[in-house]
Amino acid sequence: MKYQEKIATGKTERTLQFIGTGAKIGGNYVKYYAKKIFNNDLDKTELHSDNAEDIYNTLSDLKGSALKVAQMLSMDKGILPQEYTQKFALSQYSANPLSGPLVIKTFQKYLGNKPNEIFDTFNLNASNAASIGQVHTATKDGVKLAVKIQYPGIAQSIDSDMRIVKPIAKMMFQITEKELEKYFNEVREKLIEETNYTIELNRGQEISLACAGLENVFFPKYYPELSSEKILTMQWLDGSHLADFLQTNPTQEIKNKIGQALWDFYNFQIHQLKKVHADPHPGNFLMTAEGKVGVIDFGCVKEIPENFYNYYFALILPEIRENKEKLESVMQYLEMVFPNDTEKVRTVFKDAFFMMTNLLASPFNTPTFDFGDKNYIAKIYAMGEALAQNPDIRNSKEARGSRHMLYINRTYFGLYTLLHELGANITTGLGDWRLSIIKNISGNKDAISQL
Repeated sequence: MKYQEKIATGKTERTLQFIGTGAKIGGNYVKYYAKKIFNNDLDKTELHSDNAEDIYNTLSDLKGSALKVAQMLSMDKGILPQEYTQKFALSQYSANPLSGPLVIKTFQKYLGNKPNEIFDTFNLNASNAASIGQVHTATKDGVKLAVKIQYPGIAQSIDSDMRIVKPIAKMMFQITEKELEKYFNEVREKLIEETNYTIELNRGQEISLACAGLENVFFPKYYPELSSEKILTMQWLDGSHLADFLQTNPTQEIKNKIGQALWDFYNFQIHQLKKVHADPHPGNFLMTAEGKVGVIDFGCVKEIPENFYNYYFALILPEIRENKEKLESVMQYLEMVFPNDTEKVRTVFKDAFFMMTNLLASPFNTPTFDFGDKNYIAKIYAMGEALAQNPDIRNSKEARGSRHMLYINRTYFGLYTLLHELGANITTGLGDWRLSIIKNISGNKDAISQL
C-alpha cells in the first residue's frame, strides 16, 4: 500500500498533476496504435486499463473533489468502459492513505493531543481511505471506534479543482458558463459541507435518531467530545461492503431484506424528513449476514425544498402524467422546458423527459419491483445514451432541470444501482405521500395553480 506524505492543494500544483496524467494518456495511445499496426484486431481493453490506472493514480493522490468525481463515475456503469468503472470503484474506500506522521499532526492541530493520548488504543494504519478522509480503528473504555480523519488542505482545494473541471464540463455538456454556474454552485456547496465533520456529526445524529424505528437499518453512535471539524469519531460497525458481501453468496431472501431496508431508509428520509443521505455509493454501507445494513457516512445530505419536492414527485404520478397541460406545467416549474422554447424544442424535451421519467418511475407505480431485472437497468442506460446522442438535445445551449435535481437524481440512480447489484425484489409501497403531493400542488397559488 502506498502512503502519502503530502497532498497538493494549490491550483498550480494540482493542474500540473493533471497535465502530467494527460501526457501519460497520450503515451498510452501511442503504444496502442503502434501495436495495432501489427494486430488490426486489437481492441481497446488494454488501452482503457492503462488509462484508468494512470487517471486513478493521479486522482487518488489529489483526493478531495477530484477523487469524488471518480467515485461518482464508478457508480454510473453506462458512461465509461468497465475498465474505468472497476478501477474508479476503488475510490469508494481504497484510495492511498496518509502516512502516520500526518495523522498525528492532524490530531495535534484539531484535538490538541496525539491519538495515543486520546484513545486507549489507536491503529496508525488506516483501515480504509476514500475521497475526503480515511478511517482508523481505535478503542476507548472498552468500545471499538471508527475515527475518520480528513485529508489536510482538501477544503482549500475545492475552488481550484472546480476551476479546472469547469472548462471540461462546458465542452462536454455544450452549455454556457452562466447556465453551468447554477450546477457548479450546488456541487461546490455540498463539497464544502462534506469537508466540515461537525456538520456531518450533527446530521448523522439527527437522521439516525429519526430513522431509528426502521427495520434492518442501523447506525453508529457518535462521540462529539472526540470529534472536531476535521476529525469524526463514531462507534465501529461490523459488516461488509457490497462487493465483499456478495462474495459470501447470500440467499435471495437476505438480499431482498437488505434491499427493502435501503428502499425504506431512502423513502422515509425523502418523504418524511425532506432531507436525504445523497451519496449512496457502496462504500457508505455495511451489510450483514442477517440481512441488515449499517449507514456510516452522512457527509453529503441534500435538504429538499417543499415546492421542489411536490413538483419533482408529481412527475411520476399518473394523475399528472396523463394530463398534458398539468405535465407541461410541472416540467416548466422544474426548468425542463422554458416559456421561450420554440414548439419544436419544447416537443423534443417534453418527449425526452416523459420517456425518461416514465422509465425511472416504474418502481413507484407497482406494489413490488424486481431490481434484479437486467432488462430494466439496461433500458435506463440505453435511454441515457440515446438522449445524449440526440442532436436537438446536444445542441441546446440551455441547461435543463432545477439545480435541486442534481443530487436527488444522483440519489435515486445510486439507490437503483445498489438494488440492482443486490438483485433485490422489494415491496415499494404506493405511499400516502401521493395524495399529499396532489393536494399541495393543487393549492399552490405561487406556482402552478391551474393544477
